[in-house]
Amino acid sequence: MVSPLLAKAAPAGREIVNVTPERAGWTHVGFRALRLADGEAEQLETGTRELCLVVLTGKVDVSVDGQLYPNLGGRMSVFDDLSPAAVYAPAGCQVEVRAVGDAEVALCSAPGGAQKRAVRVIEPASMRRSVRGTGTNTRYICDVLPHDDPTAAHLLVVEVRTPASHSSSYPPHKHDAEQPPVETQLEETYYHRLNPPQGFAFQRVYTDDRSLDEACAVENHDVVMVPRGYHPVVAPHGYDLYYLNVMAGPNRLWVFKNDPAHEWMLAPVQA
Repeated sequence: MVSPLLAKAAPAGREIVNVTPERAGWTHVGFRALRLADGEAEQLETGTRELCLVVLTGKVDVSVDGQLYPNLGGRMSVFDDLSPAAVYAPAGCQVEVRAVGDAEVALCSAPGGAQKRAVRVIEPASMRRSVRGTGTNTRYICDVLPHDDPTAAHLLVVEVRTPASHSSSYPPHKHDAEQPPVETQLEETYYHRLNPPQGFAFQRVYTDDRSLDEACAVENHDVVMVPRGYHPVVAPHGYDLYYLNVMAGPNRLWVFKNDPAHEWMLAPVQA
């Protein structure tokens, strides 16, 4: 039986996966992933929501309210050691994305807020990259739209590459209580990719009282919805894992709380 938190990807066709707030049963995060063949286009209106369009692979031309931003992107794989290109479009915009050659794009959205905001092309060179964890907990981070970037009202977007046989989002952490500076409330989606693509990975979503406790076997292009609780991920031997995280909540601040049962592993090793 498929977990209610797992949105399975379409194996072929234009629309890979679509998670609306209504489908997820929450308020903020929306996520779509599209395959676009050369010359294919997607038009949309942001309405009352803000949008971060991430060029996962290939190149695209993006137009926002008639202003063209050409030839964005270019990496061949999400597993390349390269940052993506992205475009932020605030509420009330007309957006078109057109593929220049085959492309894959992610459409990440959240409520747009009351403040008037500007369109911004987020250049790959401007994105902060880092390494998190040690040993088999090592993973590679690219902050596309982090919480300390004032561009957006609610959206946070980050890429993570996790090598085969490594854990990620680990130790397990959560961000489901609005109690800054201890913790903040953020809904989250994980858009998973596997290399080689026939692989799989595992993600668990659970709360302290186990009123929510779901284990998901994820395949290439699947999405896991995290409404609350801890949400660790494990990549099996032989398969590298990529995921694109989209987060949003009542306030645009990412403060997480580790599961106290597993926090011991962060203690320094004694000589």
